[in-house]
Amino acid sequence: MWSSTPQRIVRAGEVEPPETVAELLGTPAGQCVIVRRRIMYLDDEPCELTDTYYPLDIAFGTGLAGTAKIRGGAIRLLADLGYVGVRVREDVTARSATDRECEQLRLTAGEPVLQLTRLTLDGADRPIQVDVMAMPPRRQKLRYEIRIG
Repeated sequence: MWSSTPQRIVRAGEVEPPETVAELLGTPAGQCVIVRRRIMYLDDEPCELTDTYYPLDIAFGTGLAGTAKIRGGAIRLLADLGYVGVRVREDVTARSATDRECEQLRLTAGEPVLQLTRLTLDGADRPIQVDVMAMPPRRQKLRYEIRIG
């Protein structure tokens, strides 16, 4: 059961993205994007760190650039702005948690995390959002359904 505070937004605004995020968004090196950095909770325990990145020309001056809750959620706001995701690509890797992740997720040094990186593209194959999630493997379940043929 989710706690009364399923997420906490700890930062939002302009940042220079990590190189991999800049590449996924097609952002030139040194150019800023908007990030929303959140800690997700399950039963009042931190279970996931999620950094969501948006191109500056999409998110600047919108609720995506602030720490307030977005009425209807970010996906709804993107749709209202004319950006509807139609395709998602996800990469999942396992690695050791960083010091920041250990502190925020209450892990001990050397514990592993799953990192899920999700790229969302619109109907014109334009990147509109990149999510980078870090989560300890305990209490996690990843399920994928893919229609083939």
